[in-house]
Formats: sequence, structure tokens, C-alpha cells
Amino acid sequence: MVEKGAFREDLLYRINTIHIEVPALRHRKDDIMPLTNHFLKKYSEKYGKANLQLTSQAKGKLNDYAWPGNIRELEHTIEKAVIMSDSDKLSVSDFFSGATIGSDIDSGIMKLDEMEKKMIALAVEKNTGNIKAAASQLGITRQTLYNKMRKYNIY
Repeated sequence: MVEKGAFREDLLYRINTIHIEVPALRHRKDDIMPLTNHFLKKYSEKYGKANLQLTSQAKGKLNDYAWPGNIRELEHTIEKAVIMSDSDKLSVSDFFSGATIGSDIDSGIMKLDEMEKKMIALAVEKNTGNIKAAASQLGITRQTLYNKMRKYNIY
């Protein structure tokens, strides 16, 4: 862009002084549990589910997973597990089921909108059709849930 005159060269040199390369999460296995604990605490507080803990099997699976989406994928996975949890222990099935980071995502088949559709359908099912409770569990407004249900043809 500098060569084309679309970006100022002096500005490039000002912002281009320090290069920090952060390896992918799969190459930083020691960071997975501290990040997991941080996100677990954050979302437990946000959704009013104190005392949530991980089983040792869940910790092992989270550590073994490749995390192609890096920290964002880990954060969203933890948030979803917290939202959908019915107990105070998060097990492997809370993370690694067909609706989350199971074989569909590993093979690149499941897209974000498909995952959202499954989460919404599961929340509505778990709350036996109570839209207000499902919206609360998902951390969205009732109107947003209605809009998403209409978008995905969930009735």
C-alpha cells in the first residue's frame, strides 16, 4: 500500500516497530488450563452459575484438543458449556458432543450458523419450550431468540 501511495510510509514505520509472534494455542499446551479457568470463572459469574468445576477427564480432553480456532474457540466453547450446564461439574460431554467441538467441526463440516442453530434448539428443548428461560440461558433477549428461531426455522 505504501508503494501505491495508499498508506503513509512514515506511519508504517511508526506502527511497525515491534513484532510479536504468538504461537497457536496447540503449541502452547501450558496455557490451556489457565485460560480455561479464566473463562470458566468469567462465564460462571456472568451467567450466575457459581462453583462450576471441570472433571479431570474434561481437563484432559481440553488439553488434548488441537484448538484450530485458538483462544477464541476455547472461550466460546467454555461459554457454551457454562450456558448449557445443568450441574456443577462440566464433563467431557459438555464440551465434546455433536453440538460442539466434536467430529463435525474437526472435519470442517459444521459452520458457525449451524452451531448456533444447534445451541438454540438445545436450549429451547432443555427449557421445554419456555422461550424466556431459553433466552436467559443463552444470554440473549427473548426478541433476539425469536429472531434467530425464525432465521433457522426452529419452532
